[in-house]
Amino acid sequence: MSLIDLLTGNTSNQVAEQAENKFGISKNQVIALLAVATPLIISYLRNKSQDAKEAEALNSALDKDHNGSILDDASQIESRQAEGGSILGHIFGDQKSNVENQLSQNTGISIDKIGPILAMLAPVVMGYIGQQKQQSNVGAGGLGDLLGGILGNASNQAQAQQSNPLNDILGSVLGGGQSQSSGNPLNDILGSVLGGGGNQQQGGGGLGSILGNILGGK
Repeated sequence: MSLIDLLTGNTSNQVAEQAENKFGISKNQVIALLAVATPLIISYLRNKSQDAKEAEALNSALDKDHNGSILDDASQIESRQAEGGSILGHIFGDQKSNVENQLSQNTGISIDKIGPILAMLAPVVMGYIGQQKQQSNVGAGGLGDLLGGILGNASNQAQAQQSNPLNDILGSVLGGGQSQSSGNPLNDILGSVLGGGGNQQQGGGGLGSILGNILGGK
């Protein structure tokens, strides 16, 4: 299963539906959030995996807790939300608040709900990576290449399938921020995110710069 399949398939739909029911948020808003946040999470993990200790810790966590079963068991999405919060804290570190703030500003989802929705998503992303790790039979030393391959393959697939509005979003995100509006509001949301929010730059970054730097350059 490719990253595009994950984000356009039943698992992503389950996350969006559960978030919509629990928080009263438009499903389209949730899908837009997932489309940006998922490759962002994978990119942060890829960068962390360049450090041998971080790679070993990630490899151990994947082997222990993330075998991909969550992808076929929607009941785990909400039950593992607290775990997801801890995962996000480790992945984003001191940038967590900045990432959440800018996601909130650019998707229209209130800041008090961004974190809980991302916490529902995080175990799903980890489960997906764990599944891919098992299928590729790689250890800690191969995680960086595995994660880079997931993003690279998704970029190629998304850009080759521009007929689907969600694929337009993913193609823009994974392609490094070359967003072109097709009149779809989700594309406009994405363009705003990738633009970095203009006056919302922090620490020389902002989410647009994060996405551009991490996803734009291999």
